[in-house]
Amino acid sequence: MNKTVAVDICGLTKSYGDFTAVNHIDLKVYRGEFFGLIGPNGAGKSTTIKMLTGLLKPDSGTATVAGFNVEQNPVLVKGNVGLLPEDLNLYERLTGSEFIGFAGRMYGLEEKVVRQRRQELLTLLELEDDSNRLILEYSFGMKKKVALAAALIHEPAVLFLDEPFNGIDVATMKAVRKVLSQLTGRGMTIFFSSHVMEVVAKLCDRIAIIHNGEIAVTGTVDDVVANAGISTLDKEIELEDVFLHYTGFDHEARSLNWIS
Repeated sequence: MNKTVAVDICGLTKSYGDFTAVNHIDLKVYRGEFFGLIGPNGAGKSTTIKMLTGLLKPDSGTATVAGFNVEQNPVLVKGNVGLLPEDLNLYERLTGSEFIGFAGRMYGLEEKVVRQRRQELLTLLELEDDSNRLILEYSFGMKKKVALAAALIHEPAVLFLDEPFNGIDVATMKAVRKVLSQLTGRGMTIFFSSHVMEVVAKLCDRIAIIHNGEIAVTGTVDDVVANAGISTLDKEIELEDVFLHYTGFDHEARSLNWIS
């Protein structure tokens, strides 16, 4: 893996009144790396991604993405990243083809390049047959795929994915996973948050577990599992147990008294 730093986070902090969503976190993510930020709901994952993509101003700390300081060069950062947010914000009165083309033109690509890349993305994401339907008519999984296509069309240096596998079916998940694996092989950096331990265990080069706005542990999946002293024959189960270990969730203590 290339050791060029693609995302460099130093002391990043964000608070809302008395609540600290992200608390002085430090992270480095390298070019061509598939990096997973995992944690429970409200841990600070989405807030971190929003700060890294220039959608949210941090209270303190710095972030450099694709070689540009996010606060000092927000336009250059936005031109070099792709973002698939958890809450999709699509122009649903456009067709899938129109929306992807619109995204390409917004990123300044020539019409010829837009047409070529759009067709390749539609084929890769299995949207060809539905490309001329309004996004309004798409299933949730199809909307995720068209949003991913729009985030990829300009070939970003860093791709941010916020819970990309929530609410999609197995076939869509498999198609998206295949695309993402191909992209990291070509040198793109992928920074994503997820609750799907199976995907994290299979795809990630490294992970960070965030809890209460702070980074609890960082490393390869194998290293994080080994350091927690957890060992099973199933890497997915191991990672689930590590997640519970670092987030302090006691699943044995939670039950309904009226169920015996």
